[in-house]
Amino acid sequence: MTTTTLVAPISLSTDLLTGAEWSPAHTRELLHLAADIKARPVRYASTLHGKFIALIFEKPSLRTRVTFDVGIQSMGGAVVFLDHTQASASLGKRESIADVARNLDRWVHGIVARVYSQKVLEEMAANASIPVINALSDKFHPCQALADFFTLEERFGALRGFKLTYVGDGNNVCHSLLYLGARLGVNLRIATPSNYAPDDDVIADSRRVAKETKAKIELFTDPREAVEDVQAVYTDAWTSMGFEAEEKVRSEVFKPYQVNRKLMALAERGAAFMHCLPAHRGHEVTSEVLDGAQSVVLDQSENRMYVQKAILHTLFR
Repeated sequence: MTTTTLVAPISLSTDLLTGAEWSPAHTRELLHLAADIKARPVRYASTLHGKFIALIFEKPSLRTRVTFDVGIQSMGGAVVFLDHTQASASLGKRESIADVARNLDRWVHGIVARVYSQKVLEEMAANASIPVINALSDKFHPCQALADFFTLEERFGALRGFKLTYVGDGNNVCHSLLYLGARLGVNLRIATPSNYAPDDDVIADSRRVAKETKAKIELFTDPREAVEDVQAVYTDAWTSMGFEAEEKVRSEVFKPYQVNRKLMALAERGAAFMHCLPAHRGHEVTSEVLDGAQSVVLDQSENRMYVQKAILHTLFR
C-alpha cells in the first residue's frame, strides 16, 4: 500500500520580513512546496487547524487580503482582520506598535501585516514571539516576488539563467525581485530613471548572493537596451501608495518607461509580460500588452494564494 505525505516543512527564520532571511536552497524548496499545495490542496487542509492569524492592513488591498484570507481558511485557520486604513487608525497612533505586537502575541498565532513602513514590521517582529509576515511595506514585497517566480517556473521551467527585465520605479517590488531572483539564479536587468534606482543596500546584498547562484544583476537607464532578448518583462505602478504627492513629476519622468507593443517586441519571442497589479492602463503599461496573449498577470495574481499558503504551512506548523 502506498501512502502519501506532505512535503516536509522548510526550516526558515521565524519571520518573513524581506525575503533575505532565506537561503537559495530554501527559496527553491518554498516554490516546490507551493507547487505541491496548488496540485494537492486537500493534503494541507488542516495545517492551520486551531490557528488564529491577525491580518493588519494600513493600505487598501484586493489580492493580498483575499489570497491570505482564503488561503488561511482553506488550511483550517481563522482570520482576525484589523483595519488600519484610516488615518485616525494608523499603527502607532492609538498605542505603540510594540504594545500592539505584545498584545497580539497573547491572542493569535501569527501576524500578516500590510504597512507603509518597513520599520513597523521590524518593531512588531522584535516585540512578538509569533511569526510576522510582510504582506507589503515601502521597501519589500516578498510574497509578490515569490508568486512571480513561481509563475515563471510554471511557464518556463527551471529559473537558473532565466532572463527577466524589470522596467520602471526601483521600488519595493523591484527590491524583492532582486533579493529573490538572486537566490534563484535569475539574470535580472533593472531599467529605471537614474534618480529612481533600487536602494544600494539591496543591490549589494543581491549581488553577494548572485555570486553563489551564478545570477547576473545589471542596472540600466535605457529600457530598450534592458529588454532586448529577455524572456519576461515586468513593470509596476510609477507612483506607489504613499508617494501620491510625486505623481505629477513621476508621470513625466517615467513616460519613456511605458511597456507597450514596441518595447515588448524587443524581448525574446514568446516573452511573458508581468505586473503585480493594480495596473494603470495607458501609464506604465498599455491595455494592448496588459490584456494580450503574452500577459501572465492573472496567473501571478492566482499564484499569490499558493505561495502564501506555502509560507503559512512553513512558518505555522
